[in-house]
Amino acid sequence: MLRTRICLAAMLLAAGLHTASAQTAAPAAAPATTEAKPGKVRLTMQKLKDMKAKWAANKPRLKACRAEVKAKGLAGDDRWFYIQDCMDKS
Repeated sequence: MLRTRICLAAMLLAAGLHTASAQTAAPAAAPATTEAKPGKVRLTMQKLKDMKAKWAANKPRLKACRAEVKAKGLAGDDRWFYIQDCMDKS
């Protein structure tokens, strides 16, 4: 009898936690529908290949842009976007 009550209490507790977590998860999904910043879109492999092919034609400028990126300490997509902007300046 005691075992049945303990199991029933555990099931009710688990069901209550599951319902509570489902309720708190719904509001968190709402901000995901907002628009992303235009400059922070993830880069695809094809876009990276196109950018590198374009930059290969102007190696001295690319070398200068890479030096600027290294001095600023940028990494990831921020690094690629900065190099793209830097290459478009000249």
